[in-house]
Amino acid sequence: MSEKNREGKRTARERLAEEREKQKSAEKRRRVLVVGASVVCVLGLAAAIGVVAANAGKDKDSKDASGPVVAPSGANGQDSLAIPVGKEGAKSTLVVWEDFRCPACDAFETAYRPVIHELTGSGKLKVEYHLATIIDGNMGGTGSRNAANAAACAQDAGKFPGYHDVLYENQPVETSDDYSKNEKLLELAKKVDGLDTPAFRACVEKGTHNSWVDKSAAAFRSGGFSGTPTVLFNGKNIYQDRTMTPAKLKQQVEAADKG
Repeated sequence: MSEKNREGKRTARERLAEEREKQKSAEKRRRVLVVGASVVCVLGLAAAIGVVAANAGKDKDSKDASGPVVAPSGANGQDSLAIPVGKEGAKSTLVVWEDFRCPACDAFETAYRPVIHELTGSGKLKVEYHLATIIDGNMGGTGSRNAANAAACAQDAGKFPGYHDVLYENQPVETSDDYSKNEKLLELAKKVDGLDTPAFRACVEKGTHNSWVDKSAAAFRSGGFSGTPTVLFNGKNIYQDRTMTPAKLKQQVEAADKG
């Protein structure tokens, strides 16, 4: 092989190596940008159904939320931060910390909603919903807080379960802040019979429960939870059981009810 040919091959190898390095650098920059611009939302599947979102960022208190802390009607628990659904005398309690912008919360709701409705309807299970605003902190915006305020307004009207489900059924993509718009939240209220009233509209538009939502978000931050949804069944985080499914939850609730 001539010296010229060897030099040509060496030059080609060098060019190829340089191109590979450029590609590696570009890919590294792309990953950094994606991670930096996204919320860390890890979905841990328990038997392909249970879902957990590990959201690492801290949510910010809304700058424009002010005024007295006004808890929604019927809220209970410590500092009246829980919205109860189901009969008070139920032997089993499910505590759910959630964010209406969180896609993993939507996945949990989609999987577990039918059995939760069945068990609360039969008086065997009580659910205590706590509202967080993690995605506002991670992605920016006020959609988590505004949706939580609207849900609290629905609680005042005795329509929380229905509106809660509607918010998840119509959840925008995580990067969209559609729920920051009151007109969107009011539009969705029309999907719940009897909710679209002047009182509900005024509650949403005035942000009546904004300070209460901020207090709930602060309680989540100080609670040592790893992300949303956090779901505790009779005090135990059910995601520590990687085999948890809606059917297994139903069996445990029914066993507790008989006991």
